[in-house]
This record gives sequence, structure tokens and C-alpha cells, in this order.
Amino acid sequence: MNRHDEARRAFLKGAALGAGAVAGAGLVPDALAQTQPQPHEPHAEATTTAQSHGHGGHGAFLNDEDAATVKAFAERLMPGATEAGVLNYIDLALAGAYSDLQDFYRRGLSSLDAFCRNTHKARFVDLDAARQDAVITALEQGKASEFAWPSAQAFFNTLRTHTMEGMFADPVYGGNKDFSGWLLVGFPGAQPLFSPADLASKEAFGGAPIIGLQAQRGT
Repeated sequence: MNRHDEARRAFLKGAALGAGAVAGAGLVPDALAQTQPQPHEPHAEATTTAQSHGHGGHGAFLNDEDAATVKAFAERLMPGATEAGVLNYIDLALAGAYSDLQDFYRRGLSSLDAFCRNTHKARFVDLDAARQDAVITALEQGKASEFAWPSAQAFFNTLRTHTMEGMFADPVYGGNKDFSGWLLVGFPGAQPLFSPADLASKEAFGGAPIIGLQAQRGT
């Protein structure tokens, strides 16, 4: 991992402390949970895995090409996003609670492709890590003239936000597979059994099992 990756991971890990602290309390729209398996169904799981749609973690909204771009973009923003199922989370969200952003994503991804082809003569997914980072920086700074609506900065900010949600929201919404995001920041989930004394202890969360909303539904 290079210095840029280390700095980005450190920044996002710090930002995720706030995201993880409220992930079990319904920060992500409840409508997303309606697409998940219910506790009374046979073989219901705590998370929605990449096999949900049979297309590598997408198929509810994103086509193969757009999904590959979102997956690569999210991975550069947050190393580990692929394993955490961030693509699955974003795909489910765009088919449900975030359906009003479908055209936003279509146009943003089209503009991203145009910028990459004009600047680097290749699609985003075909660029090496350094050039992918340069593209992301250009979007963040609003320096990609191929964007009209959404603006480059708006597209960057939205995809960054959704990447963070997919990494650190409760697994019931389709991301944070195997609690990987919570394990990264040491968040134990929606724990129901901590006493005031436990909460005051620095060791309270150290050995606790991670509990998500799916487990809470079954109680």
C-alpha cells in the first residue's frame, strides 16, 4: 500500500467512527431493508451477499459496465470496499430507497467515462491506480469539464457518501459484508446488553460479538 492509500485509509477510518456509531440506529433509509431476507424466511442471512443478484454483487439497477466502474471507484476511495460488498449496497439502494438518483448515476457515470477517455484514452476501470486517483482528484476539485449535471464534485461527493454507507451501515442493507467495516473501526453493532459500567470501560467492546439489525429482528 502506497503513502496515498495509507493516508486515505486513515482519513476514512477516522470519518467512519461517526458513521459506525449510528449505523445500527437507522441512519440508512429503512426502505433499503425491505429488499433484504426476513428472519422467518428459510436460510435468512444477516447480510445480503454478492450472490444476491448473480452478477457479482449487482443486477438490481447497475449494468455490468457501470457496476465495474462503481466498484473500482469505491475501492480507490476506500480500500476493502469490494470485499465489504459496497457495490451490492449501492446497487440495491439505487433500485430502492435511492431510486430518485438513478438518472444522476447514469449521467455521472457517462460523464466520468467521457472524461477518462478524453484525458487518458481509456475507461476508468482500465486505468492504473495512480491515474484512477488522478481522475478522482480532478472530480473532487471540479476540474473535469465533461461534467454538466451532475457536476463533477456532486458526483464525487455522492459516490463517496454511498461508499461510506456501504462500508459502515448495518449489513442488513446489503454492504458491510461479514461486518468488515465495523471490524475495521472496532464498532460492535447494536449491542443490547451493556451496563452503564460496561459503557464506561475502555475494554467494553473488546470481546463483544458483533450484532446487527437482522439479529435484533429475530429476538
